[in-house]
Amino acid sequence: MLRVLAVDDEKPALEELLYLLRADSRIRSAEGATDATEALRRIGRALEAGPDGEDAIDVVFLDIHMAGLTGLDVARLLAGFARPPLIVFVTAHEGFAVQAFDLKAVDYVLKPVRRERLAEAVRRVRDLVVALREPQRTEQPAPAPETVQAAPGGGAEQIPVELGGVTRFVAVDDITYVEAQGDYARLHTAAGSHLVRIPLSALEERWASRGFVRIHRSHLVALGRIDELRLDAGATTVRVGDAELAVSRRHARQLRDLLLRHARG
Repeated sequence: MLRVLAVDDEKPALEELLYLLRADSRIRSAEGATDATEALRRIGRALEAGPDGEDAIDVVFLDIHMAGLTGLDVARLLAGFARPPLIVFVTAHEGFAVQAFDLKAVDYVLKPVRRERLAEAVRRVRDLVVALREPQRTEQPAPAPETVQAAPGGGAEQIPVELGGVTRFVAVDDITYVEAQGDYARLHTAAGSHLVRIPLSALEERWASRGFVRIHRSHLVALGRIDELRLDAGATTVRVGDAELAVSRRHARQLRDLLLRHARG
């Protein structure tokens, strides 16, 4: 059961977020703060009380754009503590994802917040909290985020991703498409997305033999995950699950040929 602090300087947005959080059976308590100063004061009390204290906080759902200190400022301040609460950013702006994950955010949820997407963020937080509460075990060091390795025993290829300081493994076969974000790449699966420090060009070369094709300078797609190819007024798009992705002209003909061969095969 998670103890949550939600921070947003827009009261209607804060009330909606708190309503959704309190409706989740995995949340023990959800309190709100309308600015960074109030949030830091509450977090300070929680850190003094310790993880079993009455004021303890497991996770902060944090807006980025706020008057005064921003959510990123708050996260930087918390990074200086030995055991700060986990952080999930909740924002209307996509452009801060790289900074957010550099600050060890567990997740990055875009507004308007969908119930299903928020539930996925809560699941990730809960899994991390459970892992952190378990007795520490002696393990081999986890591979760096840039490393791709096969699962033990010759199983499916996996890629390590870091969530809140914990390394997890995502099966390459579960990835539907990859989105470039500067020197980073966002891996999209049916369950959510993960940011890794790998350029899209490196993944294109590495995963060509696994059926991933470049359709745009910003997107790499698993050929077998394409549900629909659409031509409309000279523009080409593909549908991958709920996502509709543009296909650049230079890649359109090759993609059509590959899809035809894939269908025949």
